[in-house]
Amino acid sequence: MQYSSGKHCVFYHRYHLVWSTKYRFKVLKGQLRVRVRDICRQVCAENGVDIIKGVLSSDHVHMFVSVPPKLAISDLVRLMKGRSSHKIQREFPQIKKRYWGRHFWGRGYFSTTNGAITEDIVRQYLEQHIADPTGASR
Repeated sequence: MQYSSGKHCVFYHRYHLVWSTKYRFKVLKGQLRVRVRDICRQVCAENGVDIIKGVLSSDHVHMFVSVPPKLAISDLVRLMKGRSSHKIQREFPQIKKRYWGRHFWGRGYFSTTNGAITEDIVRQYLEQHIADPTGASR
């Protein structure tokens, strides 16, 4: 496991994110697909997010990312969906036939955390720590 560090913290935050196109239309193909990928990469780079793995299907996006603690997941998804929707609709006018309401992405998203330490391990560590505390925590 490799921890990341900020100025005042050390963290290991991994998230699996998924969101889909409005009505699940299969429009993520060709140049539009490449452009969505580039926009998501740009937003992640600007916010200090590392993309561990990303997959674009024809109607949805999967991303496995490492996110710094200063950035809320909802804000990250909002930035990626908002910027990509705005730019895609401006750069690809042919999709207006499908997305006449100026909404390219569906309303929600899915996110889950991933870590190498399970809840049981944390509980076991805390129980052990109570039984044999260090000098700093007495």
